[in-house]
Amino acid sequence: MTKQTYVGLNSGYDMPQMGLGVFMIPEGKATVEAVRTALELGYRQIDTAHAYQNERSVGQAVKESGIPREDIFITTKLWVSDYGYEKSLAQIDKMLERLGTDYIDLLLLHQPVGDYLGAYHAMEEAVKQGKVRRSIGLSNFEGEALDEVLEVANIKPAALQVELHPYATRSELREQLKPYGTRIESWYPLGHGDTNLLNEAIFLDLAQKYGKSPAQIILRWHIQMGNLVFPKSTSRAHLQENIDIFDFELSNQEMAEIATLDKDKRYYDTPIEERAKLYRTIIPRD
Repeated sequence: MTKQTYVGLNSGYDMPQMGLGVFMIPEGKATVEAVRTALELGYRQIDTAHAYQNERSVGQAVKESGIPREDIFITTKLWVSDYGYEKSLAQIDKMLERLGTDYIDLLLLHQPVGDYLGAYHAMEEAVKQGKVRRSIGLSNFEGEALDEVLEVANIKPAALQVELHPYATRSELREQLKPYGTRIESWYPLGHGDTNLLNEAIFLDLAQKYGKSPAQIILRWHIQMGNLVFPKSTSRAHLQENIDIFDFELSNQEMAEIATLDKDKRYYDTPIEERAKLYRTIIPRD
């Protein structure tokens, strides 16, 4: 079993840097087996969401693992149809029921659409009630929406999930979040599997030097950048490969060379106005 690194959150809790994301893994056997395998291999962070419709399977796998609940870090997310102070409080109770747990380690707002301020204050109340362990945050919030939350938040976001990879290192966003101690969680950490990124000369050279794959080099870069990552996989071999990145370290010079790849390239660049129309039509079942 691989041991990994943890980072401190502004809430006072430590979070495993490497996790398993279960986006688009079907509810039932597929999710249960993916989570169970990940936990066997040493993963201790699982990232799900109401919109993923597989929280029950995550909870089942955690329970069946035999690993103490306090050793597993569970992240889930409120969907836009859950937003609004009272609606969000009610949905948090349903999340706890679906996950089969007494508390959520990290609860996020999934998208900057609708009454997200009311939802954020509901998450703060859930912290007071002990239903969330002090760690709340955001996903896909940038620009004005992020500014709004940062201004009114009594509990500052512990984490922000955004697209981040060597082609888009988000340096300005990092600087904006520094005063709040907000950690960045990277989705599309491998650039949405872009072969141009994976075949960059620097990654091919470093892969040969360290006896790793280009994907492992990129994931190691994330770890040394202080990012949190949660790549999705249902393959035991890929799950093992993704977490097998804690037995080597990139040099400062190598990290600097990777930094030169940044060109602010986004793979998911649909304007929020267009996304909002779609998101409002999605109503996840309870």
